[in-house]
Amino acid sequence: MFTKRAHLLNWSNSKLYNNNNNLTTKCCLSHNECTELCLQVATNVTEQKHHVTREIRGKNLGLCRGFRGCTVWLTGLSGAGKTSIAFELEAYLVSRGIPAYGLDGDNIRTGLNKNLGFTPADREENIRRVGEVAKLFADSGVVAICSFVSPFADDRELVRKIHKDSDLKFYEVYVDTPLSVCETRDVKGLYKKAREGIIKGFTGITQEYEVPQHPEIVVSTDGFTIQESTQKVIHLLEEEAIIPKTLRDINQLPELFIDSSRTEAALHEIKSLKTIPITKIELQWLQILSEGWAYPLKGFMREQEYLQTLHFNSILTEDGAFRENQSVPIVLSVSADAKEKLDGVSALALTYNDKAIAILRKPEFYYHRKEERLSRQFGTSNPNHPYAKMVFESGDYLVGGDLEVLERVRWNDGLDQYRLTPNELRQKFADMQADAIFAFQLRNPIHNGHALLMQDTKRQLLERGFKKPLLLLHPLGGWTKDDDVPLDVRMAQHQAVLDSGVLKREDTILAIFPSPMMYAGPTEVQWHAKARMNAGANFYIVGRDPAGMPHPDKEMYPDGNLYDGTHGARVLKMAQGLDSMEILPFRVAAYDKTNLCMAFFEPQRKDEFEFISGTKMRTFAKTGTYPPDGFMEPKAWKILSEYYQSLIKQ
Repeated sequence: MFTKRAHLLNWSNSKLYNNNNNLTTKCCLSHNECTELCLQVATNVTEQKHHVTREIRGKNLGLCRGFRGCTVWLTGLSGAGKTSIAFELEAYLVSRGIPAYGLDGDNIRTGLNKNLGFTPADREENIRRVGEVAKLFADSGVVAICSFVSPFADDRELVRKIHKDSDLKFYEVYVDTPLSVCETRDVKGLYKKAREGIIKGFTGITQEYEVPQHPEIVVSTDGFTIQESTQKVIHLLEEEAIIPKTLRDINQLPELFIDSSRTEAALHEIKSLKTIPITKIELQWLQILSEGWAYPLKGFMREQEYLQTLHFNSILTEDGAFRENQSVPIVLSVSADAKEKLDGVSALALTYNDKAIAILRKPEFYYHRKEERLSRQFGTSNPNHPYAKMVFESGDYLVGGDLEVLERVRWNDGLDQYRLTPNELRQKFADMQADAIFAFQLRNPIHNGHALLMQDTKRQLLERGFKKPLLLLHPLGGWTKDDDVPLDVRMAQHQAVLDSGVLKREDTILAIFPSPMMYAGPTEVQWHAKARMNAGANFYIVGRDPAGMPHPDKEMYPDGNLYDGTHGARVLKMAQGLDSMEILPFRVAAYDKTNLCMAFFEPQRKDEFEFISGTKMRTFAKTGTYPPDGFMEPKAWKILSEYYQSLIKQ
């Protein structure tokens, strides 16, 4: 066997080198001869069967359920864009919980195949080895993405056969980029050297490239962005059920509004339906649902979604392939009497202040175990927690169902122009040609420490190569506890910060996030991030003690707080279903008494810094005391101070 294989290789080599030693032709071994090259040489070996089946791997490997192992083989000329597509595809898959790994030609030749050159035999062995490695990756449940020139059809067919024999899917992707275009991208200078005769046998110049006759897909990078070219491969993998369609990027989030052509019919239907009146906070949650912030939820949670949220902080997609982050329950409560009267109906009408707002289809009633809900969401069922108090006062049953909302919720408070939906924000980002969106959530006034953090984030993104990072300044606009600064005051204060130029208007969008505040610490901060991810943000600044508050029982913990101040950021980095968003840690800023400005805290000169707490800031404002120079933009401080002093006069 060894002698036969050596003979075939020598025969192959001699045929190639007989053409003036310029490697311009390839010996085309027959299919049988190629097969013989793959015959087992070593003796006394027996294949060992794994105890772990592909089904078990698919269930436990990655975040996306199901066995998805396969090989995507990108072939084309040097400079065609194979590696760029491969690494873009790898990032797309990994961010969605599908294990993937890119095997690049240059990388393989510096490691596994470092002992191979570019003789025909070595080229063939290079591809054979990669094919075998890709098969192992695919068999382990990983999507192996191989980017190799692989100019010869027989070599590619051999790799296909390796996968077919192991019952693994193999997709040949021909990256069809014209030679003239590839030469203009000659980053490595290889085409130039080939034209000058320095490199012999270079594919496309002195070595033929055999165009695939029956690839699974043909992709071009000429006149297309890498993202556009990669999307074609993604579409192929979706059609092949390697990528669940529920994971695709969508330009428009599904909203829950009734089409205008059906409004009249819906209003007529509502007249015949039994009704449930909803509260102001429930209307805020209805707004959240209808505009797509909580996508993929289609309405108030049914019990299955509610249980997943409480116990896993996530919900399964419809096909069961992936878990979407959803850390807080979005539910509608009803009394026991209402449940008895309404159970079994096919639809309900929801009203606010006696006005019909929406239809709830196929309602499902289930018992509201309030202590369980509170303990899991808040870590306490203390009735003095402000949101817990409202839960205890709500109905003993919950009702879920699909929502059809008659029209967009408007509050008519002079701030509706700031309440941009996720789809409106996505369109603004596109219109402004932003290539990175970093969101900053806050429910408090902005001081110069906050501004410093946002400015520094922009600097970091520019250094990482982004051309136009955009800040989504996104204050929470739903219910907050009584001692928080009201929304209209905060918005005026934020506008003053922008007017002063502390934050630049040309790269900032100020908008209102309509969610109620729950003060649920590490659980709630996941919701804040997920909602911004739905709006198109891909970076999220998380602060110290996000969504935190003092413990209702001040003696419970040494620091007096309900949550550890660091846990929100730490949990957010580990949270399931937020893989397409990068979490940016909050850098602590304090007042630098030496330089008279807000600056990032430096422990080595801690005595030169002063931490101005919220309590101290409120004391300054109430007493008309001006804070240290550089703490807050003066016009913004004036707005805040006037608000607190107005409380004293009441």
